[in-house]
Amino acid sequence: MHKKEVRQVFDSLAPGYDCAATRFFPFTADRLLDFVRPRPGSRVLDVATGTGVAAVAFAQAVRPGGGRVTVIDLSGGMLDRAEANIRKMALDNVDLHEMDAEHLDFRADYFHYVVCSYGLFFIPDMVAALREWVRVLQPGGKLAFTCFETTAFQPMLDDFVERLQAFGVQLPEGPFGSRRITSLQHCSELLDTAGLVEIDTECRQTGYHLADENDWWAVVSNTAIRALFDQVPDDRKAEFRAQHLAYVATRKNDEGLWMDVQTRFASGIKPAGAVS
Repeated sequence: MHKKEVRQVFDSLAPGYDCAATRFFPFTADRLLDFVRPRPGSRVLDVATGTGVAAVAFAQAVRPGGGRVTVIDLSGGMLDRAEANIRKMALDNVDLHEMDAEHLDFRADYFHYVVCSYGLFFIPDMVAALREWVRVLQPGGKLAFTCFETTAFQPMLDDFVERLQAFGVQLPEGPFGSRRITSLQHCSELLDTAGLVEIDTECRQTGYHLADENDWWAVVSNTAIRALFDQVPDDRKAEFRAQHLAYVATRKNDEGLWMDVQTRFASGIKPAGAVS
């Protein structure tokens, strides 16, 4: 049921996922490329590609020498957007597949790199998923993922979540969504448990100033945050939005509304001689 709900949420988000307010997605894709530094001619798997921003960046980087990027996503709507973006960039070295990230239809030891940007924390069993990604990774290959730091989208997100509770929305017990990965140390532990070595982690800021509170609402409306707002009773949605945006407006300054998108980057290497 969880995966069905995730698919439905992201199918509904696909049309607006590339809006200007959510430009942290391509910003992070460029920084992930710099973090991984793939070799030209390599085979890359992009897991939970969304609208394909990481796929485009990596496809351009590995294209010399015949490199290819394979992208997967649970959402057909997202893959349609990714295909359009790839076509817009005139890239001919990307293959798209609708696929469950926990059960890959690829042979073992095939890819030189596996990457996942802002997707791991949506998967119910993160360690099982990582082990499956390691299975299809060549010995000596690199796996890398990104996730949000706890400061990301603050203080707006905390107000949003607290207001949800005040409006009677029942949130999951314990960490949920991006908060399921709690620290750089947790990133390292996940990669270590999956059998990787030479683990590297760091934080990078991919935030920027939004024009105002309406731009922030565009972020809410076009990311997975909207799935929480959708739980507010229909007859109270306008009230919730007005109250929340009144608070967000108080955070503006002469430069606009700062949106922190502090992001963790984590990677590890599959040991040489590892058996998949």
